[in-house]
Amino acid sequence: MKKNIFKYGLTVLFLFSFLSTSFAQKFEASVDKTTVQQNERFQVYFTFDGGDRASLQSYRPPNFKNFSVLSGPNQSSSMSIINGNVSSTITYSYIIVAPNVGEFTIDEASVQLKGTEYKTEPLKVSVVKGSTSAKSQVKQNNNQAMSNDELNENVFIRAIADKYTAAKGEQITVTYKLYTKLNISSPQVSKLPQYKGFWAEELETGNNIQFEVEMYKGVRYRSATLKKVALFPTKSGQLTVTPFELEIPVVVKRTQRSSDPFDSFFNDSFFGRTETIQFKATSNSVVINVNDLPTVGMPESFAGAVGEFTFEASLDKNKVKANEPITIKLVVSGKGNVELIDLPKIKLPTGFEQYEPKSSNSINNKGSISGSKSEEYLIVPRVPGIKEIDPIKFSYYNPKLKKYVEQSSPKFIINVEIADGEFTSSNSGFSKEDVKLLSQDIRFIQTSNFNFTVKETGSLIKSWFWGLLIFPLFAMLITIGIKRRQDKISGNVQLVKSRKAEKKAKLRLKFAQKALTENDLGKYYEEVSKGLLGYLEDKLQLQKSESSIGNISLLLEKNGVSNELILQVKDILEKCEFSRFAPQAQTTEIATNFYNETIKIIVKIENLVNTKKKK
Repeated sequence: MKKNIFKYGLTVLFLFSFLSTSFAQKFEASVDKTTVQQNERFQVYFTFDGGDRASLQSYRPPNFKNFSVLSGPNQSSSMSIINGNVSSTITYSYIIVAPNVGEFTIDEASVQLKGTEYKTEPLKVSVVKGSTSAKSQVKQNNNQAMSNDELNENVFIRAIADKYTAAKGEQITVTYKLYTKLNISSPQVSKLPQYKGFWAEELETGNNIQFEVEMYKGVRYRSATLKKVALFPTKSGQLTVTPFELEIPVVVKRTQRSSDPFDSFFNDSFFGRTETIQFKATSNSVVINVNDLPTVGMPESFAGAVGEFTFEASLDKNKVKANEPITIKLVVSGKGNVELIDLPKIKLPTGFEQYEPKSSNSINNKGSISGSKSEEYLIVPRVPGIKEIDPIKFSYYNPKLKKYVEQSSPKFIINVEIADGEFTSSNSGFSKEDVKLLSQDIRFIQTSNFNFTVKETGSLIKSWFWGLLIFPLFAMLITIGIKRRQDKISGNVQLVKSRKAEKKAKLRLKFAQKALTENDLGKYYEEVSKGLLGYLEDKLQLQKSESSIGNISLLLEKNGVSNELILQVKDILEKCEFSRFAPQAQTTEIATNFYNETIKIIVKIENLVNTKKKK
């Protein structure tokens, strides 16, 4: 038995080693352009990824028929270690031109690794007629002179939506990607997109910007995902997402400014004299056509849920004694607008007392929004008997099936027994309200004998007369006191909400402080942003679907907040947004000062808004 287990283990280990060796390596060919002009320079890359470059041998270049090779093969290599796994990459590149117009093919290249031959796929290149103007020559010459149009061609941002027509409440994922053919350094957020008419939820993209090679419109770029956001339309019609803007430092070769031979010598590419240009990259706007949900087939239980969900309702016990609590739990889980879901209300039979539900939710923002939302109701039966709770129904609209789906819980039957120390009365079927009415409508008749006694006559002005005389004064004073107390309570509603909002904000910032202590700067800036936004939404009575920097700025201005303070709020939110995907550009000291600055801004807004409300 042990020998068989040992043999089985060796077999699995051998198969695992074989599979990792066979499928980890790949040899691919790519070009920086698939459509080029006649006599225009372009590059071809043959990249072997995943193997031991020391064991690589017998590289055979392709046959560049119909092309002229100006330079190559130029060899470059890199090595990375991820979770203890070593991976290396080696690239053979060529600079070539096509002297003739037409459709041409670059043949396959091959390489051998430990006796296994790997080949690339042939590449097709389209060569068209073109002019070799001075401007093109300068552009080809290592980007030594860059106009704004040329920068726009080489560095840009794309806003990509996974769908451009959606139903109201359906998730739309917008991805912001940066494309570049030039060397760039750390970008800074210039302007964030506005999601007016949407409820937005940020999706996880990682803390660091990771570049990869991507072909776009036949041109080879390095691309990286900057930001992903899930949008849920809250109204129908044509909705627009405004552009995303970045300030990007672009590193280009310096131009030769004189005919001095020393300038010409030091401007040579060997010395790599460069300069940095500040370039503002602006993404495209995204226009979404949002359709209303169909009215045909809409169930009565529908409350706006859109996606794919499951519904569950459970009862913790179905046999209790009167006045003992029972818990009913409702849970909705799945993909879609989980945050915006309203769970169904429970209709209880007479004889039950119901308390406010306890709500909780769990959201997963990786890829598409999913999660669960639950409510727990505490109910107390007051009257014994067999009680029935009708089935609880929940419905949602499925955009994939384009129809409504209704789910229902079973009927709940509860056996309520008599509580210890109590007896059953004939009125056990009445509710609490019915008992109150009975106490008002029925007056008992006294059946005992009356004893009449003669009292001595006293003063003509009885004591009750003085009581009746003074009673209106006391009644008036009590009424005035009650009125003042009600005014005070109604006047403090906003104050209570403001304190609650401030308490929530401080709690969010406590989470941010914890993340800062753990040196998780990405999580820290995310918690600061959520804390400040949550505080402003509560303070300004703003719905999440309408929460944007533009709306917040307008409401703050209406509440008497200065433009300087509004700009500070914008600056904090934009810094948080940038620092989430580039936390390496920040330090713990900067983050601590940022935390203190946010606290001060919340206190200032609190004082200003409360002062205006008191006036």
